[in-house]
Amino acid sequence: MKLAEAESTMQKTVEATQRSFNTIRTGRANASLLDRVMVEYYGSPTSLKSLASISTPDATTITIQPFDRSTLNSIEKAISMSDVGLTPNNDGSTIRLNIPPLTSDRRKEFIKLAAKYAEEGKVAIRNIRRDALDTIRKQEKSSEVTEDEARDLQDRLQKLTNKYTERIDELLAEKDKEISTV
Repeated sequence: MKLAEAESTMQKTVEATQRSFNTIRTGRANASLLDRVMVEYYGSPTSLKSLASISTPDATTITIQPFDRSTLNSIEKAISMSDVGLTPNNDGSTIRLNIPPLTSDRRKEFIKLAAKYAEEGKVAIRNIRRDALDTIRKQEKSSEVTEDEARDLQDRLQKLTNKYTERIDELLAEKDKEISTV
């Protein structure tokens, strides 16, 4: 594994962590809350985004307008069964989700969830570093790189790891602030 490859994978890990953060409710309506909702559509799980248009007309409401009205009940059921924690209101043509203000206990739960996502991202980055270090050590053993080159590669790899771990910490701090803001 080359350093560029490791860096690319670390960048993707940071982006995945950011997407996980986006699924956490902050008290404001946000269409990305529904990113993980999968709807049973003709026998196969399909993402909600591909079955309906999702909009946020105001700060406390999400509206879901299905492309095919026959999927309305399936979408409603999928939202009810998901971990979003919102009750869908079906008016026959659209589904409305009202976002209640967060209680302080709920905010604390969401902050813990964000910390969990951040830790998962950091663990993934450390695993990428471990795999790259193994590759560098194998190259050194097989004399593909010298001892000095190997040490230099390891130092650069550690700097990359620190950079992306700090980025996840920054994203976590932003999310904590967002969740804590009333």
